[in-house]
Amino acid sequence: MAAGVALVSGCGSLGGSQDGAHYNVVARETFGSANTYSRLFDASPERTCEAARRALLSQGYLINVSKDKEVEGQKTFQPAPDNNQVITIRVVCAPDSKDGKVSLGFVSALKDTYNLKKSSNSASVGVGALGSLSLPFSAGNDSLIKVGSETVSSATFYDSFFDLIKSFLRQDDSLRQQSLHDGEEFVE
Repeated sequence: MAAGVALVSGCGSLGGSQDGAHYNVVARETFGSANTYSRLFDASPERTCEAARRALLSQGYLINVSKDKEVEGQKTFQPAPDNNQVITIRVVCAPDSKDGKVSLGFVSALKDTYNLKKSSNSASVGVGALGSLSLPFSAGNDSLIKVGSETVSSATFYDSFFDLIKSFLRQDDSLRQQSLHDGEEFVE
């Protein structure tokens, strides 16, 4: 009985302290087969990452990295006058078949939160010819301070992004088919 109580109380402490100030995120992290952060695409890794790049651009993301099998985009939001949020989306595309016609796209989004911190500085100036005259000057400095960073875990967010990638791949396939019917050579 005592061992059971010790086991239950030990498991209860994995979530954090009683005041909720400290969390054990490792205890909450699980590795499973859920497809929140990845999807299969009927395209090469290069075509998949190009579609991801176009998807990010279509939503106003600034592209920081654009390689054959990796894309990173960033977008800034200001939900309140003293709050800024930056979302960075990273996409990595890997082959998932021997012929290279199927790829696995991995996506993770990181949200950084910044708050405006106001501070004021004051200084005095002494004028030697007039004696010891001091005049106060004040100036204010506003700066953004990073207050949080978290991985976006919303399945709906990722589902909509993967759907947009698929939409760009379908447009690409349609252009390929049209150029083949017109007798043109489609160059990637």
